[in-house]
Amino acid sequence: MASQTFRDQALQVLRIEAQAVQQLEQYLDQHFERACQLILDASGKVIVSGIGKSGHIANKIAATLASTGTPAFFVHPGEASHGDLGMLSAGDIMIAISNSGETAEVLTIVPVIKRLGIPLIAMTGKPDSTLAQVADVHICVAVAQEACPLGLAPTASTTATLAMGDAIAVAVLDARGFSADDFALSHPGGSLGRKLLLRLSDIMHQGEQVPIVARQASIKDALLEISKKGLGMTTIVNPDGSLAGIFTDGDLRRILDQRLDIHTVAIEQVMTANCITAKADMLAAEALNIMQQKKINGLIVVDEQRQPVGALNMHDLLKAGVL
Repeated sequence: MASQTFRDQALQVLRIEAQAVQQLEQYLDQHFERACQLILDASGKVIVSGIGKSGHIANKIAATLASTGTPAFFVHPGEASHGDLGMLSAGDIMIAISNSGETAEVLTIVPVIKRLGIPLIAMTGKPDSTLAQVADVHICVAVAQEACPLGLAPTASTTATLAMGDAIAVAVLDARGFSADDFALSHPGGSLGRKLLLRLSDIMHQGEQVPIVARQASIKDALLEISKKGLGMTTIVNPDGSLAGIFTDGDLRRILDQRLDIHTVAIEQVMTANCITAKADMLAAEALNIMQQKKINGLIVVDEQRQPVGALNMHDLLKAGVL
C-alpha cells in the first residue's frame, strides 16, 4: 500500500506542475515581449534577485541567461541592501522574483533601483502585489495550486517561474542570433566545450607519428609501420606524397584467408583506395559522427594536396572526451 501511495502522490505532483507550466502560455503577452526587448536592448548586465526558494530559481535563471549570451548574475536581496547594490550600474536590468510580490527584502531595494534609473522586471504570482505595481514590467507566473498537499511548500510556483525564466532566456537567445559556437565559448570546460570547440588539429597525431608507407611497400612493411605507430592503420601514399589509400587491422583480418605472401605482395594490392578523409579544421564531434556512421575506427587528415598530415582513431576521441 505504501508503494502505491508514493506513486499516486508523485503522479499528482507531476500533473499539477505540468499543468502549471502549460498555463503559462496565457502570460506570454505584451508584458513578456517588453521584458525580452528590455533585456535585448540593455547595454549592461541583467541582475536577478530573490530570496528563499525564489532565490534558488533566480540563481538558475541568471546562470541560464549568462550561458546563452546575456551577461547576468544573481544578487541576494539581503546582501544587496548591505552593499551589493554597488554592483549595479547604468545600462543594467533588474529581474526581481517573489511569488507573493510582497517579500520585504526585495521591496527594500526597489527605491534604490528606481533612483539608479535601472528598469525593473518583476516576476510574481500576484499581479496586484506591491512589487508587480512598482515594476516597469510585470510577468505573471501565477499557478492554480501548489503541488504540496498542504498548499504551503513552493512547488508548482517555483517550477512555473523557472520555466518562464527559460522562456525569456531562449527567446532573447534566438533574437540575438546566438549560435552553437557562441555557446561553446562560454562552456570551454566539460564535454560541451570539447564537443563544440575541439578540432582535429587539436588531437590528431601528426609529423613522425603519422603512419606512412609507399604503394610499392610490402604488406610486411605496412604491418611493421602499423605496429610502430600504434594507430591500428597506416596510410599508403603515391610518389608525390598524396594519399592513395589506407590499410587497417580490419583489412589484415580480411586478407588472412587469401594466403598472400606478406613479404612479396605490395600493399597497394590490398589497400582500401578512395578512403574517407577529413580536414584539420573539422570539429572533433563531426569526425566522430562520420566514424560512427561509416563504422570505421580511424580517420586520415589530409591537406589541400591530399597529403596525409594527421591521423586519429576512436581512442583519441575517447581520450579527448568527445566520445
